Amino acid sequence: MKRKALIISIKGLKLSKKEKFLLSKEKPWGIILFKRNLETVSQIKHLTSNIKKITRDKKFPIIIDEEGKNVSRLTKIINHSISSNYFGNLYKINKILCVKLLSHYIYSLSKILKELGINISTIPVLDVLRKNTNKIIGNRSYSNDKKIIKELGKFTIKYLHLNGVGGVIKHIPGHGPSKSDSHKVMPKVLLSKKKLEKIDFYPFKSSNAKLAMTAHILYKQLDKNNVATLSKKIIKNIIRKKIGYKGILMSDDISMKALKFDLLTNAKKSLEAGCNLVLYCAGDTNDNFKLIKSLPYIDKFTAKKTSEFYKILR
Repeated sequence: MKRKALIISIKGLKLSKKEKFLLSKEKPWGIILFKRNLETVSQIKHLTSNIKKITRDKKFPIIIDEEGKNVSRLTKIINHSISSNYFGNLYKINKILCVKLLSHYIYSLSKILKELGINISTIPVLDVLRKNTNKIIGNRSYSNDKKIIKELGKFTIKYLHLNGVGGVIKHIPGHGPSKSDSHKVMPKVLLSKKKLEKIDFYPFKSSNAKLAMTAHILYKQLDKNNVATLSKKIIKNIIRKKIGYKGILMSDDISMKALKFDLLTNAKKSLEAGCNLVLYCAGDTNDNFKLIKSLPYIDKFTAKKTSEFYKILR
């Protein structure tokens, strides 16, 4: 499988000539879509079928952030008002009802996504809520209870896979203790490794997710110089060993302000640190080309894991 280690994004509602060339000749691993790309059912279906036709791949990874409520990219076609926190609260009242409703919810969401030609949603959010967790996470988290998060995260991935859709656990190794929004600044967390392991790492352990997204957070007690996305120490010793995550590791968006370098440096440092894929969300065509020309093809590990991931898609 010859693909570049990059997930690209596009500008508008349809592919430009340059974007078509990018997809057909330069071979990114996948593409992520945002509100700017999604307007009507027919337009979205035309866009996704075009992407698959151009890449000559019926299972080409087409990603969306469709978490519900505060983070919904499909607001022009659906009223997605359910948040993860709704399920977390319900779980405390009635576990059986919660899991049953979650199953129906994931089935309905998967059906919509597949009809639109989208095969990955970046859920579940496995960050543990604190009193001072930044509002950028808020009701995107299931709960302040790590055990509830782990349980609902496990079921979410299970039901997505049963319905032929991929999920992405995020933000590994945990965004919950951050008081800042990594879209705007570099968040710094001072908690000890012991405290982080006890609470924040817990929901990510033993996950069957095929994909995970890193946190752009500086955990001072783990690596005082690099955010998790750019940290060999954290990716190797924490994410891969301590947490034991065995799937494809993708960076969060490399155009976010939490990363202090230029785009290309952010991308290269992410891969050097141990990320398997780089995510770029701003949609600038020139930047897409600069990145894809400069980044390597995916390695054997990522190719193998991608083949495994393709088996769940339908």
